[in-house]
Amino acid sequence: MVLGNDHHGHTCDLSLRQGHDKDSLVREGQDGEGHHGFGLLENHELVLAEPHSLVDDDNLDELSLEQTHEFALQPAHDLSQGLLAVAPRMMAFSTEFQLVAGQEFPNVMYCRRAIRNTAIACHFEIQMVKSDNTSFTAKCTAEGCPWHIHAAKLPGVPTFSIRTILDNHSCVGINHLGHQQASVQLVASTVGERLPENPHCKPKEILEEIHKSNEITLPYKQDWIGKERSIAAVRGSFEEGYRLLPEYCRQVERTNPGSIGRVYGNPDDNRFRRLFISFYASIYGFVNACCPLIGLDKVTLKNKYVGTLFIATAFDGDGALFPLAFGVVDEETDENWIWFLSELHELLEKNTLSMPRLTILSDRSKGIIDGVDINFPAAFHGYCMHHLSETFRKEFNNSVPVDLLWEAANVLTAIDFETKLLEIEDISQEAVCWIKGIRPCLWATAFFDGTRYGHLTANVTESLNSWILDASSLPINQMMECLRCQLMTWFKERHEASMQWTATLVPTAERRLQEAIERARGYQVTRANETEFEVISPHEGTNVVDVRNRCCLCRGWQLYGVPCAHGVAALVSCRQNVHRYTERYFTIGTYRKTYSQTVHPIPDKTLWNKMSNQGEAEESKLEVIINPPKSRRSPGRPRKKRVHAEDHGQVKLFVHCSRCSQMGHFRTTCPAAL
Repeated sequence: MVLGNDHHGHTCDLSLRQGHDKDSLVREGQDGEGHHGFGLLENHELVLAEPHSLVDDDNLDELSLEQTHEFALQPAHDLSQGLLAVAPRMMAFSTEFQLVAGQEFPNVMYCRRAIRNTAIACHFEIQMVKSDNTSFTAKCTAEGCPWHIHAAKLPGVPTFSIRTILDNHSCVGINHLGHQQASVQLVASTVGERLPENPHCKPKEILEEIHKSNEITLPYKQDWIGKERSIAAVRGSFEEGYRLLPEYCRQVERTNPGSIGRVYGNPDDNRFRRLFISFYASIYGFVNACCPLIGLDKVTLKNKYVGTLFIATAFDGDGALFPLAFGVVDEETDENWIWFLSELHELLEKNTLSMPRLTILSDRSKGIIDGVDINFPAAFHGYCMHHLSETFRKEFNNSVPVDLLWEAANVLTAIDFETKLLEIEDISQEAVCWIKGIRPCLWATAFFDGTRYGHLTANVTESLNSWILDASSLPINQMMECLRCQLMTWFKERHEASMQWTATLVPTAERRLQEAIERARGYQVTRANETEFEVISPHEGTNVVDVRNRCCLCRGWQLYGVPCAHGVAALVSCRQNVHRYTERYFTIGTYRKTYSQTVHPIPDKTLWNKMSNQGEAEESKLEVIINPPKSRRSPGRPRKKRVHAEDHGQVKLFVHCSRCSQMGHFRTTCPAAL
């Protein structure tokens, strides 16, 4: 690891049960942890916060009993009906929450929780009369209501006891759907119960549950803050995630020997700048068994601090994504892309005797182009067709079907490419000019010099959308653990699946080859010499096949690594095994080698210090703590869904202007002159 820098006119009787023994008191306090958690102030003061205060500070966690002369009643919506509901609520009798004189609590926290739970359950609010470190007095907020309570600390122990309580109410309770004692801590307690069952529970769901169980309505923001606070208590804070990075990188290298974990901080203030992690299982699989093809993509982090996740992925023999390396940076810049590619080059250089001639797919931003030119000068660097097609779609506002662009990218010969351009020209001359302005050798299969084995896109996050975006909203150390766990699962499942295969080739390559064998049945083959064949097909004319060099005039064999129909016909004519003429990347033996290594688990952070030896412990004392970046995410809810790639073959609906009869816009947005 490298470290850089109740009803009207009646009263509500609350004294029905004694609770003097400690065990019952503890259980009562624990019950308060649920929907009715009770806050605690450090100075043991009982203080009442402003109603529905939305300020995110520690006071939101505590029961507040400050004198509140003005209650700013906000309109509250009935969650079940969606209608405005502010009708007075009558006092309700509850046998679950009871307070009696002499009742003791293990500490002030349990005492305050019990009082808050009682106020919420019986629909009245309380305010502080007197409060200090050893005692407090509170009363009902309703004018003229005699209910009040006095509790004090017993000498020499933290136990609090209710000294006096007048438990009769002359009021009808609160007349609104909110509650003064319903703080963020109440939300956090509710979330804490639901989090193990539903890690992605939404604030709206929590609001509905609190409304159903307590008949109170809370502001959405208060609920959101409570959820975030509860998640932080379980998973750790975002700030802690950055501080744990140096030790996390050490654990990656310790538990997965041969892996790389490096974190870099700003030399001035030790704020986070960069993180690079690659597991040895991925390195070994790529160097020894994967196609020499890498896709580069990015994901914007959705957590508290800004940042970008860089991902370098390969493709296994069956066409599935094979994550190779991850990088996290404070912002996406040209300099950071160059750094990421330099780390990738160093990774490959240390693990292979000869650097493979790579094919790299990306959106070809300036930083990536410069990084590839510096670190992989011999690589073939092409456009990722997803990014190119999205740019094309925005440029022509869907007036030209983007499917035609994909078809032009997929054809294998220059003649077929020109034919596709003529189809596009019939729709839009401007679209053809736009396409010709981008060099076909960077994206079109008919002209691309590198070998992509049928992969035209490196849109990693589109394929990993089901979990990559959820991971991007976690603290940085938890995000990396989510990525590692997914890798660990993939390696195990894919290796076990391959052990059940009985064919010679992986399923996708086997299907392609079998389709070629079916098409080749009607082909006529003439042998020119030991290696060259002339193959005549009814619809494609004559093609020349060279079995020694594994190439065909149609270019299908050399581009996909599996014999095309012409190649199959030539091989069958000379009694050759067609499976032997397939690239090694597509054999089951190579596939099993891809996933032969294990992504080992990393112990919980509570065990890191125990598992480190004395030398590592001394070293950790000298290291610089990584602080979170300065910049935070912009206000507002972060986008959770990514726009999906074009669904090829799906019928598209194009808008039509009724004024100018052109496609791509409506009458209200028509730019034509009146």
